[in-house]
Amino acid sequence: MPQDPVEMLADLIDGKGGKQYGLHDLNQRAHALQAALLAEQSGCDAALITAALLHDIGHMVHELGENPAEAGIDDRHEELGHDFLLRFFGPEVTEPVRLHVAAKRYLCAVEPDYFGRLSKDSVLSLRLQGGPMSAAEVASFAAGPHAAAAVQLRRFDEAAKVKDLPTPDVRHFSQYVRACLRADAAA
Repeated sequence: MPQDPVEMLADLIDGKGGKQYGLHDLNQRAHALQAALLAEQSGCDAALITAALLHDIGHMVHELGENPAEAGIDDRHEELGHDFLLRFFGPEVTEPVRLHVAAKRYLCAVEPDYFGRLSKDSVLSLRLQGGPMSAAEVASFAAGPHAAAAVQLRRFDEAAKVKDLPTPDVRHFSQYVRACLRADAAA
């Protein structure tokens, strides 16, 4: 019998989420839980809470090490995560995940002080990801149906880097993840 997708995702975060999160003093699991908690505390819907929890799942499913950006490699984790999550969720979850790196590039282009608030590893990865968007890219991104959710997710992503912040465990968020499963993915 196939494993329940909600349990499989929770096990993945609990297991592979123990890897260091970039150049920060926390791991992938803590970062994911903090992002999801910020979304929950902000009153977001189940889809954005789920996207916040799973936005960096691409880091957990590649085999490029803990900090490929430091080696000059763009791991394209947003695309890996999007592709991995497509079998379970619709675009209300997968598109903000796919677009959260583009949202960083967008915010760097449209908010003069945003770049200065980026963490050291976000600055490093920004160069590999194409830098701030051009005016044409900004217009195209902003016109997309999931741009607002991706920007909101990006803000949670940047804020979810607090060492030793208490959070609920991953299964606390299972209700949101289960509510977002596509009907054909539910076990």
